[in-house]
Amino acid sequence: MDVGIKEYIIAIVTIDPEKVSSGGVPVFFAKDEEERERVSLYIAKVTLGMIHDLHNGCYIIVRH
Repeated sequence: MDVGIKEYIIAIVTIDPEKVSSGGVPVFFAKDEEERERVSLYIAKVTLGMIHDLHNGCYIIVRH
């Protein structure tokens, strides 16, 4: 039996600080959409995570 946390949010990347509140997940603020995408890709590559677009100016990087 494998017991452990397997799926979790690694980070949030946003261009709108009002869309997120502080919590247990690192939040990265980008100056524009291009930077948001670039930062999300770097974080996902390093952590082996997947990027999900919430269609509200925020991306979440999740480890599945």
